[in-house]
Amino acid sequence: MHYKLIIKTIAILQLVIAFFHLVCAGVAMYYGETEALISFAVSISLLVGIGGFFMLFYKNTIPDNISTKDGFLLVALSWLAASIGGSLPFYISGAIPSYTDAFFETISGFSTTGASILTNIEGLPLSILFWRSLTHWLGGMGIVVLAVAILPLLGIGGMQLIKAEAPGPTVDKITPRIAETAKYLWYIYVGFTAAETVLLMLGGMNLFDALTHTFGTVATGGFSTKNISVSHFDSAYIDWVITIFMILAGVNFTLHFRLLTGRFKSVTKDSELKAYLAIIALTTIIITFSLNGTVYTSLADSLRFAAFQVATFITTTGFATANYEQWPYLAQIILFMLMFVGGCSGSTGGGIKVIRLVTLLKQGINEMKYLVHPRGVFLIRLSGQTVKKDIVYAVSGFFFLYIFLLLVVTMIVATSGVDVLTSFTTSLATVGNIGPGFGMVGPADNYAFYPDYVKWTLSAAMIIGRLEIYTILVLFTPTFWRR
Repeated sequence: MHYKLIIKTIAILQLVIAFFHLVCAGVAMYYGETEALISFAVSISLLVGIGGFFMLFYKNTIPDNISTKDGFLLVALSWLAASIGGSLPFYISGAIPSYTDAFFETISGFSTTGASILTNIEGLPLSILFWRSLTHWLGGMGIVVLAVAILPLLGIGGMQLIKAEAPGPTVDKITPRIAETAKYLWYIYVGFTAAETVLLMLGGMNLFDALTHTFGTVATGGFSTKNISVSHFDSAYIDWVITIFMILAGVNFTLHFRLLTGRFKSVTKDSELKAYLAIIALTTIIITFSLNGTVYTSLADSLRFAAFQVATFITTTGFATANYEQWPYLAQIILFMLMFVGGCSGSTGGGIKVIRLVTLLKQGINEMKYLVHPRGVFLIRLSGQTVKKDIVYAVSGFFFLYIFLLLVVTMIVATSGVDVLTSFTTSLATVGNIGPGFGMVGPADNYAFYPDYVKWTLSAAMIIGRLEIYTILVLFTPTFWRR
């Protein structure tokens, strides 16, 4: 393995984190937050010192194309290193006195989970809250992709990194060169960020709240600067803007690129997009009618709150405008089922992903056809193309590992003494990068009450889920370390 190149790349990523800490230091200066400013200054010094040392130490490292193994190891270590570096301002400033909690909050941010241990969000310095939301925005597209996009000096083949980090069963290159692909993805990402920020400001938000909530939306993360999340603003306009952008963020970013370049036919033929929009439409309609006349008196309000909560669940964002645990059981069950779905492949959303569920459904139907016609040949077609058997096997393997990981994490959480519903939805909310769940981790609660060993377990679950399970678990197989 190219260990020197891996260390050098991680060092560069620490410098990237330090740069964004510098941006937050500017926010601290603007709001006159001295203690927060000092914490950012200390973290910048540490990251620049450590990152700069290894950069200089390995400055003569010859750039080379990294192998698939290098890609997996680099992605895993990069996310771990970014989370360690990113937790420094929380811990040094005293905003989060426990390092376990600081790391948990940071990994929740970078993994776009949105699970929080904070009990009084509005009591924290604004610059700290800005960094907290910024971790979402950076993690949404991926720390490593950011580095490949803006740091071509790495001189390494980035496709292995994208394969290890990209949320979905396949990777669709937009352009022949991986650096260009990453840049186009970020152009779209930044474009969405700018558009939503402006629209939220038109709805009455100030620039700070508009930016931080946009970070949580386009990254499908869910960190808010308010104790009661988006419901604080009590605005139908703001709810609908965030709902629309959550749905857009849950769409494969390759489709956004195709749409912008005029390839409308390939977008309209996309099987995953059709299924994704159909699930949103159907579940929103059902929940709307279950709420109308029981929780809300008007159909407009029922639709507004139903659409928002459906969007936040299926895209694994985690924002809240209502306490859905007080809704009718039918609505709660549908939201619970959406926790298993997730967004589209190639989006910033977490979860299993729509494309995998569609593939498994079609394979299940084919298996029933084989029972009737044992010698028949039945293929799975998605977006007009035949799905190869190896992809079907990979999807099946992923699904098994996903469920297995859910059960393992659930058992560990249960040892802390919480009930079955809380244990399972805690596992589901962290592995699926959703954030809030049901029971003691519902929309009005947080994760602060868990003991440290559970928080470390959930931190691992969040990063394993964000990197799509295989990327992390493969590191624990003997085969990976053999020459």
